[in-house]
Amino acid sequence: MANDLAVEAAGLSRRYARRWALVDVALRVPRGSALMVAGRNGSGKSTLLRVLATAIRPTRGSARVAGFDLVADPDDVRRKTALLGHASYTYDALTALENLRITARFLRRPHTREALRAVLDDVGLAERADDAVETFSAGMRRRLALGRVLLQDAEVVLLDEPYGQLDPPGFRLVDRLLGRLREGGRSVLMATHLLERGAGLCDDALVLETGRVVWAGPAADLPAQGVT
Repeated sequence: MANDLAVEAAGLSRRYARRWALVDVALRVPRGSALMVAGRNGSGKSTLLRVLATAIRPTRGSARVAGFDLVADPDDVRRKTALLGHASYTYDALTALENLRITARFLRRPHTREALRAVLDDVGLAERADDAVETFSAGMRRRLALGRVLLQDAEVVLLDEPYGQLDPPGFRLVDRLLGRLREGGRSVLMATHLLERGAGLCDDALVLETGRVVWAGPAADLPAQGVT
């Protein structure tokens, strides 16, 4: 992969039994840029992000993420990427602070109360730091999952419907966090149905349909393409 690319894929495909979820996907994401991934439900958006995060293996094709081969160097790819999936995957019996501490210890990052409260403050949860997550709304759990992504300090951040379950202030939070990631030189791939919002935040976009790329170009041009 060229040094100026955060992600490069060619012929990337993934099959579930007899169904192909991805078919010969090619993409190039320059370092420090943001790519919006659009498409109907079931078009392959989540599968693409999960493959790039090494959560699932491609059936065929190749990709390099943060300079590492997706199949040959999966551990290196995982160290360089952070994935926000559909589910929040929180420990509901633990507090918000305890949830982040587990992640921070696993990543060998600072896990003092002060450091973790700063992350919770970033996602608007500092006042609920010592509350059990089982008392949180779905949107608050989503904010906590975003905090976990920030903890990882990854080079490539993969966001799967980050606005899901959030209220308007949560939407603005995601916008700010995405801007902050980009200012820090991070590269972002964001799957979203909110085309106008994504177009204002991302450089480029692609549209998937039944696992295939059917359109690719500047993100600002996407809302006019009639994608649903």
